[in-house]
Amino acid sequence: MAQINVTNLTFAYEGSIDNTFEQVSFSIDTNWKLGFIGRNGKGKTTFLNLLMGKYSYSGTIDTLAVFDYFPYELTPAQKKKPAAEFMEDIKFSCELWRVICEMEELSADVEILYRPFDTLSPGERTKILLAILFSGENDFLLIDEPTNHLDQESREAVKTYLSGKKSFILVSHDRELLDACTDHVLVLNRQTIEVQSGNFSSWWENKRRKDQFALAENEKHRKEIKKLKTAASRTSQWADKNEQTKIGFHQAVNEHERPIAERSYIGGRTKKMQSRVKQMKRRINREIERKEGLLADLEETASLKLFPLSHHKETLVNIRDYALRYEGAEAPLFSDLTFQLQKGERIALHGKNGCGKSTLIRMILDKAGATSAQLPITESGILETASGLIISYINQDTSALKGSIDDYCVEKGLDKSLFCSILRQLDFERTQFLKNMENYSEGQKKKVLLAESMLTPAHLYIWDEPLNYIDVFSRMQIENLLLEYQPSMLFVEHDSTFRKQIATKSILM
Repeated sequence: MAQINVTNLTFAYEGSIDNTFEQVSFSIDTNWKLGFIGRNGKGKTTFLNLLMGKYSYSGTIDTLAVFDYFPYELTPAQKKKPAAEFMEDIKFSCELWRVICEMEELSADVEILYRPFDTLSPGERTKILLAILFSGENDFLLIDEPTNHLDQESREAVKTYLSGKKSFILVSHDRELLDACTDHVLVLNRQTIEVQSGNFSSWWENKRRKDQFALAENEKHRKEIKKLKTAASRTSQWADKNEQTKIGFHQAVNEHERPIAERSYIGGRTKKMQSRVKQMKRRINREIERKEGLLADLEETASLKLFPLSHHKETLVNIRDYALRYEGAEAPLFSDLTFQLQKGERIALHGKNGCGKSTLIRMILDKAGATSAQLPITESGILETASGLIISYINQDTSALKGSIDDYCVEKGLDKSLFCSILRQLDFERTQFLKNMENYSEGQKKKVLLAESMLTPAHLYIWDEPLNYIDVFSRMQIENLLLEYQPSMLFVEHDSTFRKQIATKSILM
């Protein structure tokens, strides 16, 4: 057991106008199962890379721990080989028998170690890389979002596996995974960093109570400040009025000039009143500072807006006895698929990686005239969409996002001020608008796609894995949006908490 002591850590990317970390200090234990929580763009992956020695920084990170990082960066040549041939290249002294033991814990078929890596499913790739990661001894492991793009079965396998391990930092936005696998949390708040024992749910409950207390205290401060300002203003007026009487008509002696002694008395009294005003102003400033400190880490998620359109037909998508088969494939992707999407329904497509969920979505978009599928595929059965159906679509792939926000808004025909306003509500800093989108984090890229979809009036919203890389605060924000506006939706999402909250019906493929 060892500690990692971070002292006065300051880091900024070259060319950045703001620091990712500034004078940050905290300590964590290498024996913990540590969940790493924070908004997109706050620096979670950056901190893991600092531990790995990838960047220069000021301050100190003091530890005897040896780190290893998931996911490994594989070369194009390695991806074409079986993992059994390159595992020693990515983890020093990696032994095959240890990897096989870890594969068995993951309920993974050992045979996949001998198949070309790029032919494997996302779940199979993740299991291999995790098995390699945990095959060492005494390493402190840095695990960065291991369940993105994984189906529910693979997520469950990874969750069960990690729950039996320790000595790691887990970056994830999956609430169920964090609850099952962690015993401490490291949280990047808006202004501070905190370390707390417990899992995500216990931390969230503590935060909720802390925020409620801060809001209540802030209301008390606000009322106190208002009273102090009123009293200070009244005293200041009295002081000014009193000062004006130093020279003037003196009724007792029937003269227009006050005696020197009386002027001194009035001046002394005015000075005391002015001193009281200064004291009140200092107290007001102290109260304001206390108020600002109370609300520094308050997570206020703005209410988002959606612009769903109402279609004249009740049935928006009709699928009956439908099957898809790629040309040259022996078996179909799926067959005998039958369901209808009615107006107001939110249907979740659910199933293993590779079962055809995204392909089905592309065929629906093609039938509605939203995009051209252009797939080497044959279909049978019925797939119909309502005439004049307007669809707002989010693709799971963000690689096309390049260039500036200005250019993107022009290309998509979006109102820039409204678009940026939605991004701000999704916790974008204003400085992000000055960057090109290829320099955004994956979570920030997803928010760009979400903002575009929210701003697009539509009869049907089709979202394909919209929450990959999205932080937990924004996930809750989006859940609230969909529950409030109740649009017609077809979506694929492996976050089971989100799916349970949002779907009115699930289709298992």
